[in-house]
Amino acid sequence: MTNITTDPNLWAICALTFLLGLLIGVFLTAGGRKKWKTRYNTEVERRRELEKAHEERRREWDEREKEWRERDSLRGAAVRSPPDERPL
Repeated sequence: MTNITTDPNLWAICALTFLLGLLIGVFLTAGGRKKWKTRYNTEVERRRELEKAHEERRREWDEREKEWRERDSLRGAAVRSPPDERPL
């Protein structure tokens, strides 16, 4: 009776599977350094563009909110002021 650890066929299968994995890994990552670097750089550029657009929108909404508050205060002042006694 053969033991699993002493079976030469099992060791050959394990070694061939390991080599096949190495070969597949090498072929899949061939030229991958440039690919991941370009993907990273495009992601960084995209993030910068999104942050810039977000900052512009935030600034625009702050300006709008400032105008809305000013209108509300003018509207409130107009409501509190006494009506004109002049005829139309």
